[in-house]
Amino acid sequence: MGLILGVAIVLQISYPLLDGEALRIVTISTVYWSAGAMALHALLAYGLKYAYRYLGATVIFAFLIELMGVKTGWPFGTYSYDASLGRTLAGVPFVVPFAWVMMAHPLLVAARRVSGSWVFLYGGFALAAWDLFLDPQMVSAGRWHWTFTGAHVPFQPEIPLSNAFGWLLAGMALMAILNQILPRDRRRDSASFGATDFYLAWTYFAGIVSNVFFFSRPGVALIGGICFGAIWIPYVFSRWLGRP
Repeated sequence: MGLILGVAIVLQISYPLLDGEALRIVTISTVYWSAGAMALHALLAYGLKYAYRYLGATVIFAFLIELMGVKTGWPFGTYSYDASLGRTLAGVPFVVPFAWVMMAHPLLVAARRVSGSWVFLYGGFALAAWDLFLDPQMVSAGRWHWTFTGAHVPFQPEIPLSNAFGWLLAGMALMAILNQILPRDRRRDSASFGATDFYLAWTYFAGIVSNVFFFSRPGVALIGGICFGAIWIPYVFSRWLGRP
């Protein structure tokens, strides 16, 4: 698992240093390697039942909500994917649901630890906060395109405010589903939470550092850092305080 996660991190590190076809391949590969690392952790930590339900439910949900978004403009707004993301099904690239997979498991772990009965709200806000880093990066690279007039996300004039609300709604729905169908008990001989903890920490710091030093978008670093930090920092304190 460490090797798979390590490959995913190296691919992310290389992102700002590449362009053209190499960047396109790294973009897609990063998603699959990251999703693979989190799926493997889910299997080792919680067992086969958790892993296949998590993968199946997340991929199906993500595909359906993205299909609805592409075809109707709800709940995110009007957008379309670029052909550079590879093969599609009904306008949704195959790789896109796996971007949901790579974040759903670690954020569910965090939400279950921190938020008590409010897993759906904590997890939904967390997914929306993560997208504040993701969307401007992918739009700048031309991976998808928005068509809108009106309010936009702060410091992200190319992205409608409806996208943030859409992610919040969709994220809450997915987290509510996963929290209901996935077992909570870990395997007796299970993987530690080091992989998920590291991946969340990496997502936070990489989102800030890349936007400040590589993409020249300090506003994105600010708004993403505040929102993602609001869910990551309580989780860190929970781990630090050592609650079982």
